[in-house]
Amino acid sequence: MTDSVPAERIPVSVVTGFLGSGKTTLLRHLLPQPAMADTAVIINEFGAVGLDHLLVEAATDDTVLLSSGCLCCTIRGDLVDTMRRLFFRRRAGEIPPFKRVVIETTGLADPAPVLHTLMRDPLVSECYRLDGVIATVDAVNGMDQLDRQMESVKQAAVADRLLLTKSDLADGAQIAALKSRLQALNPAAPIFTVENGEIGAAELLNAGLYNPQTKSLDVRRWLKAEAYDDNLDDHGHHHGHDRPGQDPHDVNRHDARIAAFAIDWDRPLDWPRFIDWIEMLIAGHGENLLRIKGILNVAGETAPVAVHGVQHLFHPPVMLEAWPDPDRRSRLVFITRDIPRETLLASFRSFFADAKTA
Repeated sequence: MTDSVPAERIPVSVVTGFLGSGKTTLLRHLLPQPAMADTAVIINEFGAVGLDHLLVEAATDDTVLLSSGCLCCTIRGDLVDTMRRLFFRRRAGEIPPFKRVVIETTGLADPAPVLHTLMRDPLVSECYRLDGVIATVDAVNGMDQLDRQMESVKQAAVADRLLLTKSDLADGAQIAALKSRLQALNPAAPIFTVENGEIGAAELLNAGLYNPQTKSLDVRRWLKAEAYDDNLDDHGHHHGHDRPGQDPHDVNRHDARIAAFAIDWDRPLDWPRFIDWIEMLIAGHGENLLRIKGILNVAGETAPVAVHGVQHLFHPPVMLEAWPDPDRRSRLVFITRDIPRETLLASFRSFFADAKTA
């Protein structure tokens, strides 16, 4: 187990969303905001973001410094190389000492590889920490994209913040139906309705385990486990919200394959046995474990342990300083593809047969 997450690791926000969903427009409105000062933005190319109106002060082949204090960097090579180069240039004083990173993915990108980079590369994971995933969803075309594009579903499913863009072009019924569908897909992510990309940066940032306001690790705020309770019926089964007149088993409904749920456990967990269970899940279902978060009561430990995984990769576990409240249950929240809650719960029980569920 590791010690508490050092606050000095640079937080990283990942902006994802399907083609035409408004990521570029969002960045144009975010970059001039004071809350974005001292931010490095990693994008695929400068031209697509339209930086001219942001008054570029200085530029090199792969970076531009804006009057707002933001530093924009294009991806040259792969993301690991870009993030390493930025950090070394920052440490050498060649660029301003940015305090945050925002990464914009391409419209067809599965955000999981970006999250894997933050977890897998030793230098990147030592210098940076994931703050959150921000997904833009087109309020006009979002329903059809969710029906037809699995990438769009995965982007929304792993997000910490969901933005309904182009809301001025959609009617109230469209927005309400899309919100309901997204809430079933990802119940813990707040949904914001925006016009022309206009939203305060403070609404989107600081979504991770570390809370800069309290200077502490805020697991309840990060986990939002109570949101998953509303997504289950009285028997613990996942339920969603379907489009009027549409069969929930329609093969075009990619998100019908997605489940969001929580598992509680009211006795201390044996750590080696828990690791065995996770490794078994990864071996059998790794690609379909879209995201896992949890707070664990580990046998022999007085404080809880926070865990976080994306598909087949897990971030090193984080030992918290203390329990956030009197509740000492372990709680794991899942967003999965083609893995129902009943399957995971049965598997968990088989590994911890000497304990009982809450």
